[in-house]
Amino acid sequence: MSYDIEQLARLLSLLQPAPPGWVEAAQDLPRLRAGIDRLVALAEEDAEVRTRVVADLERALAEAGLDPTPRALEEARRRLGA
Repeated sequence: MSYDIEQLARLLSLLQPAPPGWVEAAQDLPRLRAGIDRLVALAEEDAEVRTRVVADLERALAEAGLDPTPRALEEARRRLGA
């Protein structure tokens, strides 16, 4: 089955809008990833920083300007190997 661009646009317009929570999460994801990247880089450069970050990850995320949501904590733990 082959669709042209107009058919695809029409079909997409029939879909319900994404839930607001999904939209917000998608918008926040790049900022969250960049913040965790910075935090992980600091932890890799300095063992003392790593110890503090791992000991209180929720606080470290908050101090980095990130909302310490369960998803953010899970991702940071995975990236830090904690």
